Amino acid sequence: MNENELNSTSYNRRDFIRGGSMATMMALMGGVDLFAQTNAAAPGGAPKPGIKVKVAVIGLGAWGRDILKTLVRLPIAEVVAICDKYAPSVKKASADAPAAEQVEDYKKILENKEIKAVVISTPTHLHKDLVIEALKAGKHVYCEAPMANTVEDARAIAAAAKDAPHLAFQPGLQLRSDPQRHFLVPFIRSGALGPWVMARAQSNKKQAWRTSSPKPEREKELNWRLESEFSLGLVGELGCQQLDQAAWFLNAKPRAVEGSGNICVWKEDGRDVADTVQATIHYSNGVFLTYSATLGNSFDGDYEVFYGRDSAVMLRGSNAWLFKEVDSPLLGWEVYTKKETFYKETGIVLKAGASKSADQGASGIPEEPFTNTPLSYALGNFLRNAFDIATAADDFKSSFGDDDKEALKDHLMKVRRQPAAGYQEGLLATITAIKAAEAVRTGKRVEIPAELFTV
Repeated sequence: MNENELNSTSYNRRDFIRGGSMATMMALMGGVDLFAQTNAAAPGGAPKPGIKVKVAVIGLGAWGRDILKTLVRLPIAEVVAICDKYAPSVKKASADAPAAEQVEDYKKILENKEIKAVVISTPTHLHKDLVIEALKAGKHVYCEAPMANTVEDARAIAAAAKDAPHLAFQPGLQLRSDPQRHFLVPFIRSGALGPWVMARAQSNKKQAWRTSSPKPEREKELNWRLESEFSLGLVGELGCQQLDQAAWFLNAKPRAVEGSGNICVWKEDGRDVADTVQATIHYSNGVFLTYSATLGNSFDGDYEVFYGRDSAVMLRGSNAWLFKEVDSPLLGWEVYTKKETFYKETGIVLKAGASKSADQGASGIPEEPFTNTPLSYALGNFLRNAFDIATAADDFKSSFGDDDKEALKDHLMKVRRQPAAGYQEGLLATITAIKAAEAVRTGKRVEIPAELFTV
């Protein structure tokens, strides 16, 4: 285990991003399913035989190991090194990548010219130096979200990524690479829901968010999430993905946030991070998002809902359902969809590509936990973009040299890229999470100046 380790009862980001039993429940409620085509391209875009990118993983906690398990299943990935300062974590992860070099000092990875890309999955407050050093070493960087726990660090990371256009930088906002979400964006922005009303998101799961260790100093390292000096708490460490989705779907930036939080359940273990929180984020278009999370109760799980005057869309992971108001106009395609009624509500399961339901099994999600998930799309697209950008840069330099940096930058901007979040999206989501965590911690309204989002 390392600082990023979670115990067996903790939130699993893969479970959150997938859909769980929510698909079955929504079908009963009469939701109209919105889903992407089942023949979506594999992670990393259309495969090219022989393409391999040598990549290393830095940070081998629970999520770091999920990343590793996903990477080793991607044809484009050649995992050549794994790194964590805690030796037992390296040894444990080596079972998934037995051929990878086992490293305890990340600087050894950055010095290795053969390694072209790194995935950084250390605790949030340790990201900045790792990212900036990796970019300076010429590595393509995938940095888990949130990018940092302070505004200064987040902006420093974004600035470093901006100054390295010849490298792929991608924050771990994996839903930005999910074909299902890309199908939903134009649908939701099209006005099909009617004028915006509001949005809501939540993450509920009863568990301690604590990891035990026989060594007190080690236990303190592992439980950095419970200390406000290092952690953005539930609204940041968990909510960052959902805050990002709200900005994406609403096509708006946050301008202020109000919040509150309390330790309602886990009062005796010395934490100063709230186990139950609520935040209201106000966006530039007048819409607000209400976010809530608790470690005290699991009822209703996690999802997002976007409300329009005519319809509402509920999302969880790669599943989505449309619920229409009785007075909403007929869009036309609904007549071809399956409808069910529950509690007098009629809903439609919206799926891209179609009026026929996809054969994905009873749960509506693939059975294999590490392939064709949002994480696998995000990592595959990162490596494909890294390969394509590096190839384009090499071609330009061989033809024109590397003296004209602006010309090279313009050339690289024309490279077709696989869907992925960039430093701007990462900065927006991270600043929102930081300010939301501040509002929760202080119980006060916190303004978010627009200039924080530009570097």
